[in-house]
Amino acid sequence: MFTRKWRAGILALITVFMLTACTSRGGSSTPASLEEPKTPATADEPGWKADTDPITFDWYLNFSWFPNKWGVDATSQYVTKKTGVSLNFIVPAGNENEKLNTMIASGKLPDFITLGWSEDAVKKMIEGNMVLPLNKLAEKYDPYFMKVADAAKISWYQQPDSNIYGYPNSSSSPQDYKKYGQNFVSNQTFMVRKDMYEALGKPDMRTPEGFLKALQDAKQMFPEVNGQPLIPLGLHEFTDVGNYSLEDYLQNFLAIPYEKDGQMYDRMTDPEYTKWLKTLRKANEMGLLAKDIFIDKRPQMEEKIAQGRYFAMLFQRSDMASQQATRYVNDPDSVYIAVEGPANSKLDPPTLAGPGISGWTLTLISKDVKDKERAIEFLTYLMSEEGNKDLYLGEEGVTWDMVDGKETFKPEVLDLLNTDRTAFDKKYGASFTFWMMMDTNMNLKWAPPSVEPVKQPEDWTKGKTYSFSQYDNTDPTGTSEEGIAKSKIDQAWSKTLPKLLLAASDSEFDQLFEKFLKDRDEAGYDKVKAYQAKAFAENQKKIESFVK
Repeated sequence: MFTRKWRAGILALITVFMLTACTSRGGSSTPASLEEPKTPATADEPGWKADTDPITFDWYLNFSWFPNKWGVDATSQYVTKKTGVSLNFIVPAGNENEKLNTMIASGKLPDFITLGWSEDAVKKMIEGNMVLPLNKLAEKYDPYFMKVADAAKISWYQQPDSNIYGYPNSSSSPQDYKKYGQNFVSNQTFMVRKDMYEALGKPDMRTPEGFLKALQDAKQMFPEVNGQPLIPLGLHEFTDVGNYSLEDYLQNFLAIPYEKDGQMYDRMTDPEYTKWLKTLRKANEMGLLAKDIFIDKRPQMEEKIAQGRYFAMLFQRSDMASQQATRYVNDPDSVYIAVEGPANSKLDPPTLAGPGISGWTLTLISKDVKDKERAIEFLTYLMSEEGNKDLYLGEEGVTWDMVDGKETFKPEVLDLLNTDRTAFDKKYGASFTFWMMMDTNMNLKWAPPSVEPVKQPEDWTKGKTYSFSQYDNTDPTGTSEEGIAKSKIDQAWSKTLPKLLLAASDSEFDQLFEKFLKDRDEAGYDKVKAYQAKAFAENQKKIESFVK
C-alpha cells in the first residue's frame, strides 16, 4: 500500500529553520518534562486497562483523501467503549504540505501525527523538539510498549540520540519476510479495463510499440465511455515532487536495479527509463495522454475510475479497491485487471516493491499532547495484537463470530466489505478502516480469503514482489546542505517531468532532460549522492544485524 518516497520532500518554512537551529537533535530536554504516572506502570499488563475514563485526542492524518470520522461506526464505538479513548481526526482540506508546514511553523501540533515515513517533516519535528521520544514515554508510563514493539523496527527508527520518535504501520522486517514472505504482494500494478482489453485481443503492452498501439486502438474502438471521452492512460497525480507512477514505480516495472557493484545506482539516467519516458512523450504526440492526468487529484481520479473512463493505469491497486468493488457489482467484465505492462528491452519480469521495514506511515506523539500517559498507553494498545484484532475484526457478536475455531466476519459484514467499501467503513469501520497502526502481517490470521475483483491483481504480483528496505531512508531531509539540495532537485524534477511528456520532439525532450541534470548538479547532487552512499551502507549493516 505503500511506497518508499510517497509524498516525500516537503519544503520547510523559514520559521522551522529558526526553530531547528536553536534546538538540539532529538529534543534532549523532553524526558525531564515527563510528569509522574497517575497509575502504576508494569511490563506485564497493558497500561490502558488502568484508566478508561473518557478522553478525546486530536489526531492529525497528513492525507487529504482520508474520509472517515471516529465514533460513527461500530468498531470505533467499540474501541472507545473499551478504552475510554475517542479521536478527533484532523485532515488537510487541500494541500497536505501547506497544512503540515503551517502547523510546524506555529510550534504547536495535535496530540498524534501520522504521515508518510519518508516525509521531510518527520526530521523537522524531531529536530525541532516538537515530538516526544516513545521509548522514554514507555519507560515512564507503559513498559508494555516494549513488549508489543518489534525490536527490528525500533532499531530501524532509532535516532542518533538513541531515542525513537515514531512507530510505523504496514512494516515488514527481514524476519517477517522469512515468516510471511510467501504471502507478500505488491501494490504496484499495471491495470487495464478487462472488457476493453479483451475486445482488443489482449495485446502485449510490454514493448513501446505494443504499448502505444494498444492505447491507440483502445481510443479508436472506445472513443467514449457513457458519453465522456476515454482516457487511454491513467497515472498517479502530479505533485510538487514529481509523479510516483513515473519514478520508482515505472523503474520497478523495468527491473532497473537500485544498486550496481555495491553502490547506489542513478536509476533516473538509466537508458531503459528514458526510453519509456520518451514513449510516453510519443503517446502525448499521438493524442493518447489526456490533459486530465496532468491536473487531476485523487478525488477526480477516483470518480473517473468508478466511471470506467481509463483504459489502462499505472497505478496502485489498493488505491482503486473501492471503485473496483462497485464496478464488479455492476458489471464484472468492466473491472480493471493486472497484466504485463512496460518492460525493459530483455522483457525481464518486473521487480515490484513489497512491504519494507520502514512501512507506509509513521505515527508520532506531540510534546503538546494533552495526556502523555494515556497517549502512550493508547498507542501501545493500537500496536498490540489485541488492538490490531479490534481494529481489524471489530466487536465479537457485532461484526464477527467464532466459526470452527476461527474468527470470522458475519456474512452480511463480509458481503458489504466485498461489495461497497465506503458503506462498510461508515457502518462497521472494521478491516482497518482506521489503519494508523495496522500490522499487515498480524492480520493475516484474521483476514478472509481474497475475492474478486481484489484477488486477480493481488495474485498477479506474487513472485514479482521484493523488499527494498535497504534503500529506504537514504534520501537526505531537513535543513542540512544535502537536505536542502534534495528539496531543490525534487522541485526541479516536478517542473521538468510534465514538460518531458509534453515535449514536441525527442530532441526537445533531450534538451529538457539535460537541463534538469545540469540543474541537479548545480543544486548539490554530489552532496546528495554522498549522503545516500553513507545511509545505504548503514542500512545494510542494520539489516545484517537483524538476520543474525
